[in-house]
Amino acid sequence: MYRYDEFDHTLVAERVAVFRRQVERRLSGDITEDQFKPLRLPNGLYLQLHAYMLRINVPYGCLSSRQLRKLAFIARRYDRNFGHFTTRQNIQFNWIRLDEAPDILAELAEVEMNTMQSSGNCVRNITADQFAGRARDEIEDPRPWCELIRQWSILHPEFGYLPRKFKIAVTGAASDRAAVKFHDVGLYLRRNAEGVVGFEVIVGGGQGRTPFVGLTIREWLAKEDLFSYLEAILRVYNLGGRRDNPNKARIKIQVNALGIDEFRRLVEEEWAQIRTSPLLSVDAAEVARIAAYFRPPDWETLPEESGLLHRLRKAEPAFDAWCQANIVEHRTPGYAIVNLSLKAPGIAPGDLTADQMDRVADLADRFSLGELRVSHRQNLVFTDVRQKDLYELWTELAGLSLATPNIGTLTDIVACPGLDFCSLANARAIPVAQDISRHFSDSASLQDIGELTINISGCMNACGHHHVGHIGILGVEKKGQEFYQLTLGGSSAEDAALGDRLGRAISADEIPAAIEALVECYKRLRSGDERFLDTCRRIGIEPFQEAVYGVGAAPRREVA
Repeated sequence: MYRYDEFDHTLVAERVAVFRRQVERRLSGDITEDQFKPLRLPNGLYLQLHAYMLRINVPYGCLSSRQLRKLAFIARRYDRNFGHFTTRQNIQFNWIRLDEAPDILAELAEVEMNTMQSSGNCVRNITADQFAGRARDEIEDPRPWCELIRQWSILHPEFGYLPRKFKIAVTGAASDRAAVKFHDVGLYLRRNAEGVVGFEVIVGGGQGRTPFVGLTIREWLAKEDLFSYLEAILRVYNLGGRRDNPNKARIKIQVNALGIDEFRRLVEEEWAQIRTSPLLSVDAAEVARIAAYFRPPDWETLPEESGLLHRLRKAEPAFDAWCQANIVEHRTPGYAIVNLSLKAPGIAPGDLTADQMDRVADLADRFSLGELRVSHRQNLVFTDVRQKDLYELWTELAGLSLATPNIGTLTDIVACPGLDFCSLANARAIPVAQDISRHFSDSASLQDIGELTINISGCMNACGHHHVGHIGILGVEKKGQEFYQLTLGGSSAEDAALGDRLGRAISADEIPAAIEALVECYKRLRSGDERFLDTCRRIGIEPFQEAVYGVGAAPRREVA
């Protein structure tokens, strides 16, 4: 993992001291809440329905056991004993006292964490594939490039007040596990015709009120041109992005208003002026210095344990189900990547208690070389588990309710905090997710259904990424009551797509039965081992509408 140098430590400490003085001014009444807002947001502090909420960066999802123990301490000392992992590979604490917020930032600085730019109209936390550096389908580890982009964008003097927030994702794998096409800028590490690794650059993706799948602005970009090209994109956006309406201010609106060809022309024109600037060159020595922090650990030379695992899986069906759903192939023989499901039945998706955090940190030291990752689907990952340790790890995780065998299945639900915490939400998301997970708690049934993602958002801002769920659920408010619109066919993977609206909105009580009707329709009409998403694309939405609303009944009405 990347380690702070002397400059990093000094910068973070100075930021904590400045924020402490700003909080003191707010508490003394020197400044109003409105005046305080532009000071707290750049430090990740929101004012939500019940209390302040603090969002903490987990850059590209990488977390050490030491850092997780500090988060456990913060949850226990400053919050209500739990934290919430988000779709941005961040963690949020929902019950923060303002006078204690600077102390939390100081605690985080001790373990080389911070909250800078986790909010505000600036470049946010850089996200990446949670299997980076370990995946077998990876061309190159994206994490050094994520760290370089993080350092380039933090406190960038030109991009501190963009028209709106700006999100960047990077992946080096063939499979897109970072939702790259739904970021303001997405970067795929690709080989060109000569076999040289560079970047395919995607721009203008995003969800929210007006969702778009990102478009390719450049098929291949040399690594040495990364900063100058990113700077050109951000300059065009900063100058031309709308500032008169927050709902029209994201770069996706600008790109689609101009058209990708015209936007590309503007970027190329700007790039031509700055491409050779020594200030924007990617220094090879610096790349090597950063990359050294991400060199592979000293893995043991181990045999593949296929025989041992086969015997254990055959003897213990529950272990077999967990291996089938939660284990991913590692690039090194004898090792495995292990997904820890934060989606046990009835649990709020992404939540982890302080005691669980401490125990997971202990298990990371014992089984995963002290490292873990946060995924954008609100789960955790152990990156380096010896295959011969899998059974013992499974028993430990089962005791913590973190071994639910549901990764990628119907109950691996992504959900935002919704109306239980968020001041923007129109409807609750957590109880809906809990109802669905209780309704479909049978492991064998989940494995029979196969890959099926459900994403729930409590409002149009789409923090639960409902647009890209195979089944999306959007909370809406109508005459003071909560309703939910269903969408089908979304995907955030390499086959990125937005879901289509199914029909009229339904009540929360009707959702489990509606999901069951969709699943039964899929099982009846699927071809062989066809995925739910592929069945949707092959047969269209109408059979699913009839399954939920009845023949000839859909759509009766829609809630705008």
